[in-house]
Amino acid sequence: MPFRTRRTVYYLALVAAATGLFTVTYNVGMATWEGRPQPLYRSLEVVIQSFTTTGYGEDAPWRTPQMNLLAITMQLVGIGLILTAVDVFAVPWLREALAPTAPEAIPDLDDHVVICKHTSRTDAFVTELEARERAYVLVEPDEATASDLHESGYRVVHGDPESTASLANAGIDSAIAVVADAADDTNASIALSIRDRRPDVPVITLVEDAELARYHRAAGVDEVLSPRQLLGSSLARRVPTVVAGDAETVALGEEFELVELTVAPESDLCGRTFADAGLRERFGVNVIGTWVDGDFRTPVDPYERLAGGMRLLAVGEAEAVDRLRRATGATVHEFAASGRIVLAGHGDSGAAAHEALVRSGARPTVIDAEDGDDIDVVGDTRDPAVLREAGIENSSALILTVGDDTTAILTTLIARELNPELHIFVRANEEANVEKLYRAGGEYVQSLATVSGRMLASTVFEDEEVLAYDQRVNVVRFPAGELAGHTVAERAVRAETGCTVVAVERDGETITGFDPETFTIESGDGVVVVGTDEATTRFERAFGP
Repeated sequence: MPFRTRRTVYYLALVAAATGLFTVTYNVGMATWEGRPQPLYRSLEVVIQSFTTTGYGEDAPWRTPQMNLLAITMQLVGIGLILTAVDVFAVPWLREALAPTAPEAIPDLDDHVVICKHTSRTDAFVTELEARERAYVLVEPDEATASDLHESGYRVVHGDPESTASLANAGIDSAIAVVADAADDTNASIALSIRDRRPDVPVITLVEDAELARYHRAAGVDEVLSPRQLLGSSLARRVPTVVAGDAETVALGEEFELVELTVAPESDLCGRTFADAGLRERFGVNVIGTWVDGDFRTPVDPYERLAGGMRLLAVGEAEAVDRLRRATGATVHEFAASGRIVLAGHGDSGAAAHEALVRSGARPTVIDAEDGDDIDVVGDTRDPAVLREAGIENSSALILTVGDDTTAILTTLIARELNPELHIFVRANEEANVEKLYRAGGEYVQSLATVSGRMLASTVFEDEEVLAYDQRVNVVRFPAGELAGHTVAERAVRAETGCTVVAVERDGETITGFDPETFTIESGDGVVVVGTDEATTRFERAFGP
C-alpha cells in the first residue's frame, strides 16, 4: 500500500476510534456524574459537535468538574484531529496543485534534437547542446522525473517515447535528429515508432550490449554508439605494460602526434621547473597542459616543477614525442610480465578492457560479482578479502569498471590502503563523481557520461570531428570559420577560449609547428584544437561558422 494511502487509512481509523471512545465515555459520564442519562446517539452528537468546534447544544453547562474536564479534553482532541487532517489531506493536495508539471507537448519547434529519456549520458549531451545554443526536447516517460526536469529548466515533455503521438508532441516532424538512450530493447521499439512517424530523420541510439547493435540497425537506426566498450578499451590502454608504454597517442597527420604521458619519479626531469627543463628546446615538443589531482591546467606555468606522477599533454612530431617519452621514464615500468593487473568488473566496459589487455600480452586477474568465463575471483570488490584473493597487494595496476560509482569510490579507497603504490584506473558513470574518485586515490578517471556526450555531439553535428572521445580533454577538428584571414595570436585564441590550436589542415596536408604570430589561417582550412569540454565549446561559439 502506498505511503500516502496508509496515512489516510491510519487517520480515518484514529478518528473512528477517538469518536467511539469519547461517545461511550461521555454517555457514561452524563448518567453517572451529571445524573442525566441520555441515548447513545445524543452523546455521539455532542462529541461530533465538540470535535468540529460547532457547539454543545442543550447539555452545557456541566455541573461536575469531571464532565468539564472531559469536555476540555474533547475540544483539544478535536483541534488535533483538524490539524492532522490538514497535513493528511490539504497539504498534499495543495502541493500537487501548485507544483509545476511537465507539458505533454511543446509547439513551434524547429531544427531541434529529440532526446528519448533522460539519463546521465543524455544529460551530458544536453550540456553540449546548450553550450552550442542548439534546441532540444527531452521525452521522459516518468511523470515525476519529467516534472522535476521541467522545474529545473529543461525543455521536456512527459510522454511515452515508444508512442508516435508523444514523438509528434516533441516535434519529431521538424527535428534534425533523434537520440534514444533507454534500455536496449526499448531503444529498438523507439526506433520503429520513429520510422513509422518520420522515415527520413537520423536516429542515434546508445547500446549497453554491443551484440544487439545489429538489431537496432534492423529497426532503422542510423548510428549505434557503444561508449562503454570504447571507455573500457581506453582504460586498458592507460595501463603501462612492457608491450605498450604509458602513453595515449592521437595521430594528427602522418608524423604528428598528441600524447599523454606520465613523469616517472626516477626521471631526470622530475623536480625541475618547466623553464629549466626546456622541453620545447630539448625535445621539439609543445606541452599544452598538465593534470594535477585530476585538474587540467593550461597554459603551463614555466615555474611549476615536474613532479612524479604528473601527467603531461604534449604535441609534436612522432620522433620528438618518442624522445620525450623516454626522458620522462614512462616506459620503464615493467607491468605485464613481472607484475599483476587486476580488473574489477566484467560488464561491457570490463570485457572490452580484458580483451585489450589480453591482446597486449597481459594476463589480468578478473573480479566480478557473478561467475563466468574469464572470471578468476567471484565476490564484492568492496570486500578487502576479495581484493587480497585477487592479489591486489602484489599488483601493479587496478582497472575499475564496476556498476556504480559508490562501489568504485569505496573499492578505490580500500585498494589504495592495501597497496599504496598501486596504479588505479577508474570508469566513472557520473561526471559529478570524477573528482571524488581522484580524491579517493584514482590515478586516472574517465567519465562515461562525458564520453557519451562527446560521441553524440560529434555524430549529430557533422561540422566538427572529434578525434578522440576518450581523452580527458577534447581533440576536435573544426572548420576555420571566423579564424579565416587571421593568425591564432591575432585572435588571442588561447586567452579567449582556453584552447590550443595544434594543427591546421590545408589541401590534404597537416601543418604543424606553425608560428602563431605570422601563420594566417585561410578559408577552407580545418583547425585541430585541444582543450577541455568547456574550452572547445567556447571555441566553437567564438569562431564557429
